[in-house]
Amino acid sequence: MEKVRYLVATGVLAVMATGAATTARAEVSLFEQKTDASEFENWLRGTTLAGHIEGGISANPARPDNGINFGNFIGDHANQPQLNQFSLKLARPVDTSGGYSFGFTLEASYGSDSRYYHLLGISDRALNSRYQIIPAQAHVDAHLPWFTKLGVEMHAGILQAPMGPEAFDPSARPFYTFSYTGEYSVPFEHVGMMATIHVSPMIDVLTGIDTGNQTTFGRSDNNDEPAGYAGIALNNLADGKLTITELSRFGPENSRRVLGNREANSAMRFWNDIMAVYQVTPTVTLTGEFNYLHDDGLRADAESFVSYLSWKFAPEFTFNYRGEIYRDNTGQLVSNALTDEGYMNGVAGRSTPVESAPPTTYGALTLGVTWRKALTKDLGYFAIRPEVRFDRSLNGTTPFNDGRNSGMFTFGGDMMIGF
Repeated sequence: MEKVRYLVATGVLAVMATGAATTARAEVSLFEQKTDASEFENWLRGTTLAGHIEGGISANPARPDNGINFGNFIGDHANQPQLNQFSLKLARPVDTSGGYSFGFTLEASYGSDSRYYHLLGISDRALNSRYQIIPAQAHVDAHLPWFTKLGVEMHAGILQAPMGPEAFDPSARPFYTFSYTGEYSVPFEHVGMMATIHVSPMIDVLTGIDTGNQTTFGRSDNNDEPAGYAGIALNNLADGKLTITELSRFGPENSRRVLGNREANSAMRFWNDIMAVYQVTPTVTLTGEFNYLHDDGLRADAESFVSYLSWKFAPEFTFNYRGEIYRDNTGQLVSNALTDEGYMNGVAGRSTPVESAPPTTYGALTLGVTWRKALTKDLGYFAIRPEVRFDRSLNGTTPFNDGRNSGMFTFGGDMMIGF
């Protein structure tokens, strides 16, 4: 079962990236349906258990002195293999075809990726090593026949952020590494509520409210104000081949430790993301993403464009391309934490060592192939995703390889087992 992203377009990208349409992740029903069971027992028997294990490496021939591939979170440690994720998910999906339906999603993840997806006050102090543990998702889900004939999908609890095409779940994105936009210009995780109102088969209205990006409540919120989402998804355009999603987020996101209470609670951050997914043929998909972020408190902004192409050229093979231009206008957004707890210390406003760069326009090109094989006809998969990537400063700065170079070449990838 793919991660709940609440956006139709992301599901399209996940399928085109991994070939999941024919080798979907295994979902094991924990119970069998019985005609003589109570309604609650039959509801409980819809529960499924799924999981995956992922490990990878991002090799850098330049061997940076500090061991960091600058501008990368997931593949940040140069030339070092790592266990990225070991995840288990227990879920009861909702039925969206009729009246009231209720479910839940519980997912825990352990590995190096978890260093960047913590929630303040819940998991950020659980472990301080390179491999850490998080509640990747923990929410109740509902389909409610409200407002329109098609109803509303609601999710409340610990939610993975819906913005952008690159998901925490590695099987739901095309590459091992992330784009700059997917790391620095979209949020990661929330405590709150999100809803999709199905106005018509063509139009969905997206909305939500939460405590902030990777924060919770009270002293575990880096300021005292909420944040939220508003957007729209246009589905089934161009004879069902095109989906366009616009999603905006707004609210204070900076820490009172950095700006003081008054400014931290009033300085707004605006995130804006537009994504279009076009199914050219049954085997070729194009995706484009434009993103603009502005932060009043940091007096920082960034704009970017990312293009993707996916070509499933054989039943078990998919070629993927990603090209990106990302402008960090002040040099305050693109940075790397130099300790295992550094990223979340930064979210909390605590002092932490980081590697940063001056204002830079980044260009990045990533090419890869996914080989994905079903382990049995209906249960499980094995996937290998080699990739090559070239990053370069387009305005003459030298942010890469511990500040030595204007460009950086990396290669590697990951392996996944889904069950």
